[in-house]
Amino acid sequence: MKKHIINIAVGVALLMGFTSLAQEETILKKVALANGFANWESVEEIRFTFNVDRDTTHFERSWIWKPKSNDITAITDEGTLEYNWADMDSLAYKTNASFINDKYWLLAPYQLVWDGDNISHEHSLKAESPIGKKNMQKLTIVYGSEGGYTPGDAYDFYFEDDLIVQEWVFRKGNSPSPSMMTTFEDYEEIKGLKLSKMHTMPGGTFKLYFTGLEVN
Repeated sequence: MKKHIINIAVGVALLMGFTSLAQEETILKKVALANGFANWESVEEIRFTFNVDRDTTHFERSWIWKPKSNDITAITDEGTLEYNWADMDSLAYKTNASFINDKYWLLAPYQLVWDGDNISHEHSLKAESPIGKKNMQKLTIVYGSEGGYTPGDAYDFYFEDDLIVQEWVFRKGNSPSPSMMTTFEDYEEIKGLKLSKMHTMPGGTFKLYFTGLEVN
């Protein structure tokens, strides 16, 4: 699997030239709320399996996350690892990079709030979506150039007036060209959380999806 598929994660700090979070009730929060973010505070535990199919290959790993205590369990073919964000050794830190990536795919709209102080953003009311070629709104976020697992990366979110994300583009290092683009499909509402369970790329040879979703 290509490295950028597994390592889409978060950076830190603001970049110049984008809208300040303090200037408005941000589009970041509006998108998060439209996707069920207000219900996150009641979540005690979330379980999910992250799957990637590329051509004839399959990859998966499973997670249990207790967000109030930040206890995390990683379950792979190699075994099970339990750790907490407050006390990570080198193995946990390496494993956590995968957790950050997989959690980001599942909860991307919520990351707009969680990472709000560390990203800059730009919002356009009219833009052509890259996959469906539809008129949508476009929200671009950029992470800072230091810290995090993959600093300096950019994401373009595409959605209609309901603010439910339908497509996105990942641009490594804020490159002007897409590093990858996928759909947001097969939404399921679980305990008020609106979660996209399927992401596909143009061409039909790649899909990233979630199974075993449980929210308690």
